[in-house]
Amino acid sequence: MSFLIKMLCGENEANPSSKRVITLLAFVLVAIGFLAELFFEKKVSPETFDAMMYIVLGGLGFTASEKFSKKGTK
Repeated sequence: MSFLIKMLCGENEANPSSKRVITLLAFVLVAIGFLAELFFEKKVSPETFDAMMYIVLGGLGFTASEKFSKKGTK
């Protein structure tokens, strides 16, 4: 459980980042939709699936860009 909390927190943050939490939830929903369509023949709307994929890709991009951006100095 502590691994999950550390993964959701930023490098120097104590609380989980909302970008990371939303990205993780969107990824879980995409994975559930993929598995439901693959194994249980439940149809997922392609537009909904694409929208969730864009949320995941955007969240991962923003999270990755934090590593390369300069921190503001006072």
